[in-house]
Amino acid sequence: MAVRKLRPTTPGQRHKIIGTFDTITASAPEKSLVVGGSKSGGRNHDGKMTMRYLGGGHKKKYRVIDFKRNKDGVPATVKSIEYDPNRSARIALLYYADGEKTYILAPNGLQVGQTVVSGADAAPEVGNTLPLQNIPLGTIIHSIELRPGQGAAMVRSAGTFAQLTSREEKYAIIKLPSGEVRKILATCKATIGSVGNSDHGLERSGKAGRSRWLGRRPRVRGVAMNPVDHPMGGGEGRASGGHPRSRKGLLAKGYKTRAPKKQSSQYIIERKKK
Repeated sequence: MAVRKLRPTTPGQRHKIIGTFDTITASAPEKSLVVGGSKSGGRNHDGKMTMRYLGGGHKKKYRVIDFKRNKDGVPATVKSIEYDPNRSARIALLYYADGEKTYILAPNGLQVGQTVVSGADAAPEVGNTLPLQNIPLGTIIHSIELRPGQGAAMVRSAGTFAQLTSREEKYAIIKLPSGEVRKILATCKATIGSVGNSDHGLERSGKAGRSRWLGRRPRVRGVAMNPVDHPMGGGEGRASGGHPRSRKGLLAKGYKTRAPKKQSSQYIIERKKK
């Protein structure tokens, strides 16, 4: 995976840095794994805008991803690596030996024609999914479950990975991409390797129009508003706006907003780095 910088033939091209599609081997998705959808534009069932700065964007179909990987012991062949407009990572189409087809997140290094398998007896190789209790210590992993059978909930963005550092009784100790160290039940599954498309973070849109294609409308800064609209608004000239806070008045940029008695805090050994 790499990125390409375009020649500055137009103002929009001048700053544009986009990913290459050299790893993608199919141009159309598998029809049986695609579902349609509708866009809300940030409106609820009453038509009232509840989320600002959403709307428009190119029409896209949702690819159904298998985050559970519960076909244990059945080998699957990687048929293609494809683009997914709904996520930053690439996806891989699997053909199972029993004829079923599924999509998974494509890890770094996964090739077309490669065989992957899930289950406790699977080898700890790239693309295979195993319970955390069967993965060797120090292994790089992604697509981690938080509860057994729930399906992958963490470490799914392009280029991200976590590391299995140790085990404690029935828990595995995982270091997450944020730097947070936490306990997860060792019976939860995870996939070996890091998520592919690691250069996604280097991309630059180059122009406002590309954000509109993605369904993002212009975002208004709080300091540019009037006091009636935002706590940071108003003032003569370009006022700083005071301490950063949300539209509702909740402090940001350093103020801890996590509930002090949150149930999952007992599993966090070390908080994420600021």
